[in-house]
Formats: sequence, structure tokens, C-alpha cells
Amino acid sequence: MRSVSPRALVCGGAGLALLAVSLLPVLVLPLGTTAAKVWIYLLFLVPALLALLVLKKQGRSQLFTALLPVGLAFFFRALMLHYVSSDYEIFLSQWVQTLRANGGFWAIRLPIGNYNAPYLYFLAAISYLPIPDLYLIKLFSILFDVVLAWGGMRLVKHFTANSRTPLACFCILLILPTVMLNGAYWGQCDSLYSGLVLHAMACALQRRGSASAALLGLAFSFKLQTVFILPLWAAFWLTGRIKFRHLFLFPAAYALTCIPALLLGKPLADILSVYVGQTKEGAGSLNYNSASIYSFLPYGAQVNESVYARAGIIAAFLLVLILLVVLLCCRKRISDTALLTAGFILAAGVPFLLPYMHDRYFFLADVLAVAVACAFPDRFPPAVLVQLSSLSAYLIYFRQRYTLVLNLGGKTYTMLVESLLILAVLVYAWCLLFLDLRPGTKKRRGSSS
Repeated sequence: MRSVSPRALVCGGAGLALLAVSLLPVLVLPLGTTAAKVWIYLLFLVPALLALLVLKKQGRSQLFTALLPVGLAFFFRALMLHYVSSDYEIFLSQWVQTLRANGGFWAIRLPIGNYNAPYLYFLAAISYLPIPDLYLIKLFSILFDVVLAWGGMRLVKHFTANSRTPLACFCILLILPTVMLNGAYWGQCDSLYSGLVLHAMACALQRRGSASAALLGLAFSFKLQTVFILPLWAAFWLTGRIKFRHLFLFPAAYALTCIPALLLGKPLADILSVYVGQTKEGAGSLNYNSASIYSFLPYGAQVNESVYARAGIIAAFLLVLILLVVLLCCRKRISDTALLTAGFILAAGVPFLLPYMHDRYFFLADVLAVAVACAFPDRFPPAVLVQLSSLSAYLIYFRQRYTLVLNLGGKTYTMLVESLLILAVLVYAWCLLFLDLRPGTKKRRGSSS
């Protein structure tokens, strides 16, 4: 067995020290008793332990080296646990309180919140615990931050023989600003569906169609935003990565997550209408601090909302249709690299064109861009540009003021810069896709023969 280098030992010691020091910001959290804070810290170590178990397979030397960024990522998250967002105060805390007051799991039958059944199961479970639910909600997202990083590592591993590159992807995703801010600071749960999507993509590229479709169905059961990249599985089928029969596991997995809610007395209509209700909630503003095409409209512009919303939906549909037609026409020579690029185009392009998008709806594009950049370092620009755009949108929410306001021709544009970054990324990604699909293009590792 190879010995661990002194440098790796130093990194490992520093990483473990950071995990230990993370206890200090936990002990001074404003909510909960001292005993509750000790439990919070112990639960905080669970995703850290999962990270170490995932990295253990990479070898001792690389494990010790990775301990430093992993420890740093968790230390930063410990510093973020104190923040209380308006989303938590208005929605999540009220839902947990209602569940607690009405019998925990038995209260799932009631029309509580606008999240689907699996997340309600989690909220019902923590309603029994004498620990502030704010921290438990964040710890759940932190756990899936690790699942997300693991999925990115699996995806990158498919495209490279260098064992260090997947490890780098794992660490980068774990310490990516929008990933840390989304769960540990904001208390959102976008890592849940995104992590499952990355694992589903990795399984599809490995020709494990059953697992891929099931994971995708599970991702959809957590978040409607899974639909942004859902058409990619049509491409996987068209190109022979998965079989048609595998696709039936998508609705099967979703249906399976609904069974406990049905047994607890929740009407089927209530379960199935959750996502329909979410699509209607956006009415009133075409854009909610998102770097979408609607940011090209001047601030305060008076437009026909329904007409512009329909136009965006049609545009998103055309994007998906054109992408699938291109892939269908090239299906005999399409590579896994092209499919990865196509997935990124969907993750960034669909929310760019759709109306009623929120600031965090480019989360999947953020993490996919990192995976692409790690697998193919010459394709790093999208990762930088998408992260800058998304981070700016996050800061708008946290600071309650726009980051880069432009005044052009006597009109004010609040998020034009962020939207231009996404537009540039999409143009760049389309160019890469056509390069990947050219006849005679040299295939990269993980491509079909």
C-alpha cells in the first residue's frame, strides 16, 4: 500500500481540524439549548462522514489531500447556519409548526405548503424532534450537497482516466458559492433534485437505464425543476444509452413516493396538483430576479404578461424540439460528450426562456457547468459565467438590491448583465455541441464507438 505523502498528511490534519473547529459556530447559534446544539453538531458531521466514505475509494493519499477543501466547505457551512431567511419565516417554519400541531406524519393529509410529498415526509419527521427545525432543514440540504458532489464526481469519472479530476470536481462542487449559499445559508433544497439528476445522468451514460430512470423520477418527486433537463432522457433513448422500457421507471418511482401520503389520507388530487399550483404561483411578474430573457425588458415596462409568458413557453419548447431534432439527425455518431453538452444547454436554456423563473433556478446549470469544466478543462468559460450570473442573483435576494443596474437610453435594466452572461454561455454551448457532432470529430473518453 502506498504511503501518504507529508503534504497529504498536512492537508488531512488541517481538514480534520476545520471539522473540529466547526463546533464553535454551532455552539453560539441563536436558537436551541446547549444539548440541542451538540446534537446539531453531531448531525452536521454525518454528511461530512458520507463525504469521507465516498472519497475513501479514491485512495488514502487523495483522501487526505481532499480533507482540506472538504473541511473548509463544512466550516463555511457551519458559519452559515445562523441565517434566517424570509422564505423560512413565511413558509417552512409555518409548515413545520402546522405539522407539529396536527400530529406530525398524520398531518400530511392536510393541504400544507406547496412542496411535494417526499419533502413533507422530512418536515413531518423533524417536527417530532426537540431541535430547532431551521438547522435540521439546512442539515438535510447539506447532506444532499454531498450527494450532489458525489454525482458530479461520477459524471466526470466517465470522461477521464485521471483519478484526480473527479476528485477535483467533488471538492469544487462542495465549495461552490451557490451550492453553499443555497442550502446551508438560505435553507433551500435545490441540491436534492440536482444531486439525483447528476447520478441519473451518470447511470444513463454507463448504460444503467433502470437506475437512471428511477433516480430521475425520484428527483422529479422532490422538485418540479427537474423538467428543465427531462428531455435529455429522450436523447438517451434515441441514441441507445437507455431502452424505452426503462423510461417507465420514471413515473413508477414518482408514484412510489406518493404512496405513504395516500396511506396517510392525503387525497390523490392534492398530491397531483402540487406542481400545477406551483406553475400558477408565478403569475404577476414575468421574472423573479432570474437571469432570464425577460431581463432584457426595461424595469417597470408595461407589457401584456400573458402574451409574453406564452411566447417564453413556446420559445423553451422550440429550444427543446430543435435540440432533440439535431441529436436525432446525428444519433449514429453522437458521443457521450455531446450528450453532456446537450444536458447543459437544457439546464441553462430552458429557465432562460421560461417565464416566472426565480433567482435559484439556474442551480442545475451551475453544477453541470462545473462537471463539464472538470471533464474538459478547455470548456471552463461556461462554469465561470454561469456562476457569476447565479451568484449575482443570490446576492440580490440576500442584499435586497440589484447588483448591476444599467441605464441605457433613458431606461433602467436591473439584471441585463446577468442575462447577457447566460446568453453568451448558451451561444458558446451550442457551438461546442456542433463541434462535437461534426463528422470525423475525434471522440473523447466515454464516447460511443
